[in-house]
Amino acid sequence: MNKAKYIWMDGKLTPWDEANVHILTHTLHYGNGVFEGTRAYQTEDGLAIFKLEEHTKRLLNSAKITAIKPNFNQEELEKAHVELLKENNFSGNVYIRPLIYLGYGVMGLHHVKAPVHTAIAAWEWGAYLGEEGLENGIKVTVSSIVRNSVKSNFGKAKAVANYLNSQMAKYEAIEAGYEEALMLDDNGFVAEGSGECIFIVRDGKLVSPPNDNSLESITQATVLELAKDFGIEVERRHITRDEIYIADEAFFTGTAAEVTPINSLDNRVIGNGKRGEMTKKLQSAYFDVVFGRNDKYKKYLTYIG
Repeated sequence: MNKAKYIWMDGKLTPWDEANVHILTHTLHYGNGVFEGTRAYQTEDGLAIFKLEEHTKRLLNSAKITAIKPNFNQEELEKAHVELLKENNFSGNVYIRPLIYLGYGVMGLHHVKAPVHTAIAAWEWGAYLGEEGLENGIKVTVSSIVRNSVKSNFGKAKAVANYLNSQMAKYEAIEAGYEEALMLDDNGFVAEGSGECIFIVRDGKLVSPPNDNSLESITQATVLELAKDFGIEVERRHITRDEIYIADEAFFTGTAAEVTPINSLDNRVIGNGKRGEMTKKLQSAYFDVVFGRNDKYKKYLTYIG
């Protein structure tokens, strides 16, 4: 990981190597904490955070779902993001990780008296699934591990505990020689990747599962807006793994993954095994948005100045 100069912790800029917590931090033991993944891009007009308001709102919504009372509000958190990026003086594209967590003070499952803390870290980071993956696509396999059931976990929260099965799915895929995992829901329908939403293209239509069993993705929503701009017909419906095998194109979306083509699933080549035309169009449009090259979408950018 590329170190930065500061991490923002509870209102203070803390030197990177001093941003520590106690070993008895409640979240470390019981998994109740919430986080976000946000990106900032070096545009022609300077560094700009993409959809800061939306990411911050989802962070606070996640805290509400998991019964954590945040110690900072929306406006304060947005200002903290800007302050952090200004003081770190980044020269490249940046990944931002805000975290609301329960600290040291109580032990046991009843968490409400645990102190609440907030931290925001940021560092320079490239393509999550590799620069080559953005162009040539990645090899994916269906995981034996299913997405958290809505009967047992809060899927609309970007909660720390929700990502254990994502870690195990990712581990399983990498160890088997793939680059990413695709998880099904507990009914056998496609849910999402280990940390991404999925789209497929069939007969000129763009298809993506509903968010019944996936996080409400901010990047997915952006891609859907762009598809509307292009007049692409969109279907939000359940899909099965074998429908992906015979899709014309497939790709993952997410803040970290951006728009990454899938060239094969379970050793079945998807389409011609390369980045498809619709994927390329939407990927290019997405990067135009986040790099400030599309005036219509500059409203989603918070410039650091």
